[in-house]
Amino acid sequence: MQPSLAELGPRTDAGPLAPQRAARRRGSSRRGEATAGYVFLSPWLLGLLGITALPMIFSLVLSFTDYELLDDWSQVQFVGLANYKRMFTEDPHYWHSVAVTLRYALIAVPLKLAAALGVALLLRRDRKGNGLFRGLFYLPSLLGGSVALALVWLAMFSRDGAFNAFLGIFGIEGKPWVNDPDWSLSTLIVLAVWQFGAPMVIFLAGLKQIPVELYEAASVDGASRLRQFWHITLPMLSPVLFFNLVMEVIHGFQGFTGAYVISGGEGGPVDSTLMYTLYLYVAGFTDFKMAYASAMAWVFLLVIGVITAGLFATGRYWVHYSDGGDK
Repeated sequence: MQPSLAELGPRTDAGPLAPQRAARRRGSSRRGEATAGYVFLSPWLLGLLGITALPMIFSLVLSFTDYELLDDWSQVQFVGLANYKRMFTEDPHYWHSVAVTLRYALIAVPLKLAAALGVALLLRRDRKGNGLFRGLFYLPSLLGGSVALALVWLAMFSRDGAFNAFLGIFGIEGKPWVNDPDWSLSTLIVLAVWQFGAPMVIFLAGLKQIPVELYEAASVDGASRLRQFWHITLPMLSPVLFFNLVMEVIHGFQGFTGAYVISGGEGGPVDSTLMYTLYLYVAGFTDFKMAYASAMAWVFLLVIGVITAGLFATGRYWVHYSDGGDK
């Protein structure tokens, strides 16, 4: 007598087609996960396409035309590399803006990183009140490149500002710092250095990851604080220093708001604060030379890319990781 299906119980052998069915189920599950991922990514992808990618392509096309901001599109003509030729050979203001930006970045970035690292070293140990000091030092970075902060800076370094009042206490005669061509860019550099909170927090996180045993062993061997800093802190902190350096170099070349507010949007006095991004803005939205401004923007992008690539190329010689691998 043959047993019934109920007596045999549930069938465990699905036959030779079982692996194929399992593979189809896995493939269907993966496709479902991929679809869900693209659905969640779609807002970012749409933003990247509509706000970043398409405008960049459009500006690249404009850079090869003679388009001005209020022109009729029917009158726009293709001019090839004329905007780039004008930029490099016919526009002295362009090279002046490059010089101002280089001077700003080469001074502000090292000073900002030095200030951030110095304060991070002072605040790395857990002491009473350190949380308050960390918050206060980070506060200027929360304001970022805001117009309000630039206006405060403009008032502080004017002829009747707080800085001159402070100097007056010691009998020192002040000057209109923001209106003096010899000092106006320096006020922007001080403003940039003052906002060292963001790299300071990153340095603090890096310092927390350095094993205390290294310092204890160095102290037993008689190493001074300076030798410990040079041979332990800096090598162990080099990945964090590299990250901060790359980010601050990019931010340094992108400086705009302070120069715009302090100079009244013209780069004055005597073009002393005519930074690259400010001149780009003036060319596009004051002089209406949108095609020329687009060409400037693309040269700026390429230069920043080259500088960043150069930093990555040199990083392998001085960036050290705890696992022994170098950049």
